Amino acid sequence: MNTAYLLMGGNLGDRLSYLQQATSLIQKYCGNPTNASAVYETAAWGLTDQPSFYNQALAIHTTLTPENLMKELLRIETAMGRERTIRLGPRTIDLDILLIDQQVIASDLLTLPHPFLPERRFALTPLCEIAPDLVHPVLHKTIRELLDSCPDNSDVQKKSPATN
Repeated sequence: MNTAYLLMGGNLGDRLSYLQQATSLIQKYCGNPTNASAVYETAAWGLTDQPSFYNQALAIHTTLTPENLMKELLRIETAMGRERTIRLGPRTIDLDILLIDQQVIASDLLTLPHPFLPERRFALTPLCEIAPDLVHPVLHKTIRELLDSCPDNSDVQKKSPATN
């Protein structure tokens, strides 16, 4: 059994409803959620001329391999209407694997830990809420330390309490 730390996000439609639907589908097809952060709102990152995002971190216990977990998450995105037309563009839902235990993977399908995690406050903030002492397997720093030294100065605002 692995513990996977996911980041869910979206900026189209009923953002909160999409996060809730994604959580339900993840539970059905991927594994049992063990912890969830609050929902945070952040301005779009990268391609900034689009609506703001709602993001939430989710920890799950899963028996899936990292590659099969990624395949299931991509399938859930598609089922929820995700279209990949513009890189970093607007989307109903985006499901990323940030970390799985202390695994380090580099394949065509998946890179673990997520390569941009240390640079993205919108991912570190909700992850720090549920796993502040988790150690990054490559950088050997805790999530709290990564958040404290994150170069991204985006404003990340808590929108709802944690749902665990």
